[in-house]
Amino acid sequence: MDGNGHMSHWSEAFEAMDLDALKEMRKTIDRAISGYETRKRKEALTALEQAAKEHGFKLSDLVADQKPGKGRRSSDAGAEAAYVNPEKPDETWSGRGRRPRWVNDALAAGRALEELKAQS
Repeated sequence: MDGNGHMSHWSEAFEAMDLDALKEMRKTIDRAISGYETRKRKEALTALEQAAKEHGFKLSDLVADQKPGKGRRSSDAGAEAAYVNPEKPDETWSGRGRRPRWVNDALAAGRALEELKAQS
């Protein structure tokens, strides 16, 4: 409650409302929150576009190659294959990050990780 008694005023108003009125108020509040978040996103996007423009770019030029998960894989892109799938030699794994399914399948079948090592 603030010094002006606003919290008390709202609590009393809510308690006086029936369930349907409260649900309708919740929908109205949810729409207001969504609208607020949409406006904030648009403001942020405009600011980003302006910053990109000031540096001589379009925002789409800067984020075109940034797809979810792609950055993580690109860090391993130059990594040499440490392990090779004996059934499909084109399937490799650097030994970093999450194990591919074929590695997990081979381990589950009783093979040792050492058996999957790539030949230098």
